[in-house]
Formats: sequence, C-alpha cells, structure tokens
Amino acid sequence: EELLRLRNTKTDAASLAEFERAQGGLSSALSRLLVVSEQYPDLKASANFRDLQVQLEGTENRISVERGRFNEKAQEYNTAILRMPARLFAGLFGMKETPYFKAVSGS
Repeated sequence: EELLRLRNTKTDAASLAEFERAQGGLSSALSRLLVVSEQYPDLKASANFRDLQVQLEGTENRISVERGRFNEKAQEYNTAILRMPARLFAGLFGMKETPYFKAVSGS
C-alpha cells in the first residue's frame, strides 16, 4: 500500500527539477527583500516585518524537515522495489527508482 502511494506521487526527476527551480526563484525573491530591508531601517524595525521574518524561518525549518522525510521515504521505496518478489512486480508495472531531493547549496 505504501509503495503504491509513493508511486502515485509526482516524484520523477523532471518534477523535482521543476520544484527546485521554483524554490530557487523564491529564494532569490527573499534575498532581494532582505537587501531592501537593510536599506530601509524603518521597515526592518516594523513589527509586521519581524513577524514575516519569524514565519519565513519557521517555513524554512519545516521545508528542511520535509526534505529529509521525502528522502527517507524515497530510500525506503527504492530499496523495496529492488527486493524480491517486489522487484518482479515493480518491473511489470514500470515502477522506477525515485530520485532523491538535492537542495541547492546555500538554500
């Protein structure tokens, strides 16, 4: 059941590359926001901006945890489809290894 659930998620290399590109765009936008905040001390002192920074930090932590969980499940799936008798069924149903998520360094 777990194998089928993992198989039905979009975890091919192209989907992960698309996700990484989107994440890179978000990181770039956040970097520009932080540069702007350095140029405007009033913005940096704003309670709303401080709240945003705290929320972004929490989001980054949650993303990091979920990346680790994804890679753990991908490893379990990849190992499971290589064992007998699952290996026979995996080949019949076109089940392929799931690529691991690799974050861009510095993200």
